[in-house]
Amino acid sequence: MEDTACAPVLKGRDGAATRVYRQTMRRKRMLLSVLWGAIGVIGLYAVTQGAYDLTVEKMLRALAGGLSPAESVVVWNIRLPRIIAAVVVGWGLALSGLGIQSLLKNPLGSPSTLGISQGAAFGAASAIVVFDSQVASVTAMAFAGAMAATGIILLLGRLKRLTPEAVILAGVALSSLFASATILIQYIATETELAVVVFWTFGDVARSGWREIGLLSVAVAGVTLFFMIRRWDLNALASGEETARGLGVNVERVRVEGMVAAALVAALATAFCGVIAFVGLIAPHMARRLVGGDHSLLIPFSAVLGALLLLSADTLGRVIAGSGALPVGVVTAFLGAPMFLYLLVRGYR
Repeated sequence: MEDTACAPVLKGRDGAATRVYRQTMRRKRMLLSVLWGAIGVIGLYAVTQGAYDLTVEKMLRALAGGLSPAESVVVWNIRLPRIIAAVVVGWGLALSGLGIQSLLKNPLGSPSTLGISQGAAFGAASAIVVFDSQVASVTAMAFAGAMAATGIILLLGRLKRLTPEAVILAGVALSSLFASATILIQYIATETELAVVVFWTFGDVARSGWREIGLLSVAVAGVTLFFMIRRWDLNALASGEETARGLGVNVERVRVEGMVAAALVAALATAFCGVIAFVGLIAPHMARRLVGGDHSLLIPFSAVLGALLLLSADTLGRVIAGSGALPVGVVTAFLGAPMFLYLLVRGYR
């Protein structure tokens, strides 16, 4: 009799909990839609900004092919590739940072702190000095340098059984090593080669064409799908390795596969657009503030926030410089460095 009497109460509680959960999810989906809308508004504004005057009306006519040849070149060959590249690169770097932070359980994890970006810079500098600045060789060597840095980190972690904290410290040491090697290459380079190396390391989404954007989009889509499939494994890892193993998660396999996926998209983004720091560090933390630690929400929110952050930084750089000459890597460094110091201080507390 007591069990029967309690059943309606329990059912009522379950129903209330379900309603609260659905309302919370509805609010978060609305927030995600708002973020997508912000990307659209900023993208629309970014198309109109530049040395060549364009109104929103002319930009909308571009979709119907109603522009003059000069306006079509400005929209389709200069501004739209830059805007879409900012969205795709920001999306990819944010996913990479989220994957590294979740897999290593370290809030300071990102492509920059693991040496992936510095490895790409070293590869690009080597190609510029050795192969006479050929674009294909620079991109290939930058990608190879980033993946080499990832391979060294994974090898150290596997052979020496490094803890996630030690992996981050190894990445910082590797970053210093690659940065020193890049400086050495700059020292022996000619004045022209030195200027090219320095320009490449600034990071600029304007250097990507439609082919690079297409290749990077495929990689970003694949990595997004991978992390969404592994979202429950990442949630289990957040509770500790022992808990994850108890739930049937192959921790070593998930960590290696996830690190390779995160490094792949970061390597491609850096190879095509140069070093763009701190996006992979900031966006996942912003997403955690908004939606918590559930990766089924954290993954899409981190990706969208990364895209919004990089697009906003690039548009801000274009507005400040007027001609669009201020590289986006400079803007993200100014925004990201205070965030990095804040996380460092908060972690020690």
